[in-house]
Amino acid sequence: MDISFSAFIEGIASSPILCITVLLTLGVIFVNGWTDAPNAIATCVTTRCMDVRNAILMSAAFNFFGVLVMTQINSSVASTISNMVDFGGNAHEALIALCAALLSIVVYSVGASYFGIPTSESHSLIAGLTGAAIAIQNGTAGINMAEWAKVIYGLVLSLVLGFVSGWVICKIVAVICGSMNRRKTNCFFSGAQVFGAAAMSFMHGAQDGQKFIGVLFLGLAFSNGQEDVSGITIPVWLMLLCSVIMAAGTSVGGEKIIKSVGMDMVKLKKYQGFSADLAATACLLISSLFGIPVSTTHTKTSAIMGVGAVKRLSAINLGVVKEMVLTWIFTFPGCGLISFAMAKLFIAIF
Repeated sequence: MDISFSAFIEGIASSPILCITVLLTLGVIFVNGWTDAPNAIATCVTTRCMDVRNAILMSAAFNFFGVLVMTQINSSVASTISNMVDFGGNAHEALIALCAALLSIVVYSVGASYFGIPTSESHSLIAGLTGAAIAIQNGTAGINMAEWAKVIYGLVLSLVLGFVSGWVICKIVAVICGSMNRRKTNCFFSGAQVFGAAAMSFMHGAQDGQKFIGVLFLGLAFSNGQEDVSGITIPVWLMLLCSVIMAAGTSVGGEKIIKSVGMDMVKLKKYQGFSADLAATACLLISSLFGIPVSTTHTKTSAIMGVGAVKRLSAINLGVVKEMVLTWIFTFPGCGLISFAMAKLFIAIF
């Protein structure tokens, strides 16, 4: 399969379906940068270590580097997404089903963002791909359960490890700094939180950028008549393209989500914000190195809850948490059903 940039441009020009697939994928990447990346800088902004515009621009830059650098070091997350489902032997129908899955993600994510509710584009993507695969295969035969198991591991890991590591790191920081001068520690943690937000943005790009690189790569394979991408190396131009689009999406902002995550759920102090960022970054790094696709939203919000629980559980606004959890629960059936219906419709039309 020719995966050069020139072949990519020629493919878009000659195949309307590939063109639509590419536009939808880039649109989902943009929406991901817009609606998901704000979680990375929420604590930094709400503790007033950075103003929102500077934080967004910084996050955009580090999302770019996260996608580019981590994909070259270890692209196993992208491989997991690419191999998760089997759309069958008909490459034309597979490409149409992929379009349906991507459109379902855009519809679901934009709707949730309108209400300021942080969604997981990672789980929207997985649900969308699964729904489309079931539609085209008329059953669950197209689901690779070995790869899907990694998703379940990632869900548990992002919630449990995020909460535990947030609690442990915050507790350690509180003990170490308990007897220190508050003004000096606040000054230190103001700078440390900027570092933490940059690291979180980098890891967001590393995790979520890889997922959508995997989808775009799958679309290119289908357009070339191939059923999978086994043994094919991801080209650098594809990493650069996804990096730029995610950075552009991040630069749009996401003030509602920043408020929901950084203020409404738990009232954070500077050292708590740093602890949450450090915990979430560590969890995402471990997951990326082991090729486990996790939700950056789940990881960051569970780390914030762990930090809030250090003082007392009542410090966590359970009403906001409940709203987020319900959104996450509905993501799988919601996106899955939308994708299933769209895949059936698109295959019938095209």
